[in-house]
Amino acid sequence: MDQVRSRPTIKLGLMGFGQIGRMIYQLAQHQPDIEITAIADIGEPHILCYLLQAELDDPGSFRIEGNYLVSPRYRSRMLRTDSPGEVPWDTFGVDLVIEATGQFRDRASLEAHLHAGSPRVLARTLPTELIDRIIVPGINESSINPHDRIISAGSATFGAAALLLQAVTEVAPVDSVSITSIHSYSSDQPVQDYAGSDYRRSRSAAENIIPNTHEAGNWLPNLLPHLEGRVTTSALNVPIQRGSLLDISLAFSDDSITVEAVNDAIRSAACSRPELVQVSEDPIVSSDVIGQSCTVLFDAPGTIKAGSRMIKLLGWYENLGHAARLLDVARLYTELEAAGV
Repeated sequence: MDQVRSRPTIKLGLMGFGQIGRMIYQLAQHQPDIEITAIADIGEPHILCYLLQAELDDPGSFRIEGNYLVSPRYRSRMLRTDSPGEVPWDTFGVDLVIEATGQFRDRASLEAHLHAGSPRVLARTLPTELIDRIIVPGINESSINPHDRIISAGSATFGAAALLLQAVTEVAPVDSVSITSIHSYSSDQPVQDYAGSDYRRSRSAAENIIPNTHEAGNWLPNLLPHLEGRVTTSALNVPIQRGSLLDISLAFSDDSITVEAVNDAIRSAACSRPELVQVSEDPIVSSDVIGQSCTVLFDAPGTIKAGSRMIKLLGWYENLGHAARLLDVARLYTELEAAGV
């Protein structure tokens, strides 16, 4: 607790108050060094507060007063907009803006937050083009640079996959990796069949398992260069609200690889960074990961060996873990500035 008190206060702006934005806000209530000073969302503030209250054990402690969302710790200015360049972040003295909508992924859109007065912007999704840095705690946090302005913390899927692959590929080299994300449905999927820009994603999220794509494979070699050209990814969106699963198949170069060696490698990673990696030795299911703030919950009983060189492993994750990592990354940059680096 003394360490937390000694940390510099981080003043954050939030762009987007959907599920991830509300999770960030809720986590910040329990972290004395974090203050959410302004929240931008197109939604009506009283409705946004209502959605927040519906997720809390103490809903009466949060309310709208004028243009502010008031919590037991601080007041956050509410602004009705969905455009990155419309919020005067410098007016609110923010140290960093978290782009939590997931909609603005290109460099120009993210850069608009800088033009509007924020020293840095941190995207909660993978970008569509090169930015200053992608940071995944547990992988490359030591690479941060004070000149970084446009940053991404990847995605929940990306972070979970990166941590598992880092641990496993330290045991033995791999020839190829196939990653399938079995993902809870997202807010941009229709509940009923509704014509959109993609055929499959136009179908009801509540009624179907929907094959989808994922971009993690394009960016993983940036963090784990030894996997360049070796990773393929796909996704299945399934009709559950929270809790997702990584199904990873690895073709190792050496046929001496064992299930126990793979499991022990991830157990070792969990011992080193328990806030990031946890291990379950029980036969869990998707609802068991809800409320977990780690990046990935490894399913040790799910590891199997097929043939002489193929190992398949399972890792559970949920958005709360990714929300926690976004705050971790924001803290890394604030501490870098405080150190005068």
